[in-house]
Amino acid sequence: MQEPKLRKIIHVDMDAFYASVEQMDNPELKGKPIAVGGSEVRGVVSAASYEARKFGVRSAVSGVQAKKLCPDLIFVRPRFDRYKEISKKIRKIFHDYTDLVEPLSLDEAYLDVTQNKKGNPSASLIAQEIRQRIFEEVGLTASAGISINKFVAKVASDYNKPNGQKTVSPNEVEEFLENLDVKKFYGIGKVTTEKMYQLGIFTGKDLKSKTKEYLEEHFGKSGGFYYYIVRGIHNSEVKPNRTTKSVAAEHTFNENLTSEIFMEKKLERIAEELEKRLKRYSISGKTVTLKIKYSDFTQQTRSKTLPYFISDKGLLFETAKELLYQERLKDSVRLLGISLNNLNTEVKKTVVVQLKFDF
Repeated sequence: MQEPKLRKIIHVDMDAFYASVEQMDNPELKGKPIAVGGSEVRGVVSAASYEARKFGVRSAVSGVQAKKLCPDLIFVRPRFDRYKEISKKIRKIFHDYTDLVEPLSLDEAYLDVTQNKKGNPSASLIAQEIRQRIFEEVGLTASAGISINKFVAKVASDYNKPNGQKTVSPNEVEEFLENLDVKKFYGIGKVTTEKMYQLGIFTGKDLKSKTKEYLEEHFGKSGGFYYYIVRGIHNSEVKPNRTTKSVAAEHTFNENLTSEIFMEKKLERIAEELEKRLKRYSISGKTVTLKIKYSDFTQQTRSKTLPYFISDKGLLFETAKELLYQERLKDSVRLLGISLNNLNTEVKKTVVVQLKFDF
């Protein structure tokens, strides 16, 4: 069996980040159930405060459904510039400890502190110090998971949320994973969880009892991934320069659209926004994907790969328009999006291997 590379990895995850920023900036919202994004009639919730989560309001829930779950819910418009501003302050704190920082989004990141700028042998103490500094210097709380690899650290960061941390030392990894419900495993979503339950796989221990062949038979290539992670084996390094795999822009409409002619105008604006994002980072790509979300929330994607790299709004729009007319729409449309992948970005790797531990 492949031996895991022992590192000291911290996964830091801000607590209800967007909602917490709104509550921090507007004291009148503190202690109240709020949803960032969406509205009572349209849109989708981007984030929810812990007060709202008690009622079952979560990200990706429609605004209408969120209001039904929590009649006192307060909707707040997202302010991404503000979230980015605060995210930069938090990342600056991370870089005081290590340059091996891999952001996953504005509100979470992996840190490899196997060797760190403070010379501190304890990853747990570093995580505690980072969380304290975020609270004192930024005004927000964060949770952290600490372990031998990215997967276990990510799972552990959810363990004592909010405003807590969990360390899983090398000799505790397998027992920790065996006792977890498979739905807690990062990378196992709702559909896969239900399939596992149907197969009698409820815990990490159940998952571990299955052979690699059995898991690959039922879950394809992902089966091999599940086989290794439940044994604490995940050798992916913390990559400070993560390769961008796709760039996208999308828009949810105030009223559902039924005519492709009206959709063309919307697609042109979306293509303009996508071009701005691509130019900002000097990115181009070959595969254009049109995303269509219907009024019943079902989703469809249509893609076309070109023989050359593009980033121009005109070519993006023309390709997206071609995809729009590729087949008849199933229903009225509430959201359109254009994404570009198969990009010209380069892969950059940083390899770090350390075998001694003192958690």
